[in-house]
Amino acid sequence: MKIRWNKWIGAFLLLLVFALAACSKPASKTTVKLGVVGEQNEAWEYVQKQLLENEQIDLQIVKFTDYRQPIEALEDGSIDLHAALTEIFMDNVNQESGYSNTTIAYTTLNPLGIYSDKINDISELKEGSVVALPNDVSNESRALLLLQTAGVITLDPAKGLLPTTNDITDNPKQLTFKLLDANQTARAITDVAISLINNGMAVDAGFIPTEDAIFLEPVADSSKPYYNVIASRAEDKENQTYQKIVDYYQTDEVKEIIDKVTKKSSIPVW
Repeated sequence: MKIRWNKWIGAFLLLLVFALAACSKPASKTTVKLGVVGEQNEAWEYVQKQLLENEQIDLQIVKFTDYRQPIEALEDGSIDLHAALTEIFMDNVNQESGYSNTTIAYTTLNPLGIYSDKINDISELKEGSVVALPNDVSNESRALLLLQTAGVITLDPAKGLLPTTNDITDNPKQLTFKLLDANQTARAITDVAISLINNGMAVDAGFIPTEDAIFLEPVADSSKPYYNVIASRAEDKENQTYQKIVDYYQTDEVKEIIDKVTKKSSIPVW
């Protein structure tokens, strides 16, 4: 009887060891792939660390080189979220391609700038100068509207937020426009009189927009279409994990990182 009792005790202790080991196992991680454009991602790297430590969410940052790539990657399931694009750009690609990228939160407003290594003020622009513009629909339009704000050209007001070079109604300096991929506009600065460069591309090229742009897009109520977004597929917009990622991003700590890294060139909008 004593031997049988010892066997029962041994079996019980063995089961107890397995149960305790199972309970001590860390919760399994949830992996979320986030698409970004550019190399300056300090804010997201901070969020990445916080999510892993506190929520067991493994936020994997996937880098792209142009603005359309993360939209397509989200649509085909290669990534789960992206945080690199203006809402107007994303909506335009959605409309033309039948995609379902959907805004779940806003991040920053990143003013577009006019840059030059030849002149120090937009008033110095000479007749017949060559101007580099990003070639996608929404960024081309945004650049042309900025040139109009700077007093360089006049656009057909009927075209609203989406004019093209064909909608220029007055070009007193007879400027020539060179349309380039957005990631080429910074490199083109040595070949043109002025180049209109997206904020993120300018920062990656070593510019500080608030200091180096000869004319920077003003911030106003009309800026909202140019707010950058965090986006998911339409069917995932209520996903609780994704909402938790938003919560960890939209904090005062992240605002401080953005202000420091961009020298207040990017403006948090939450």
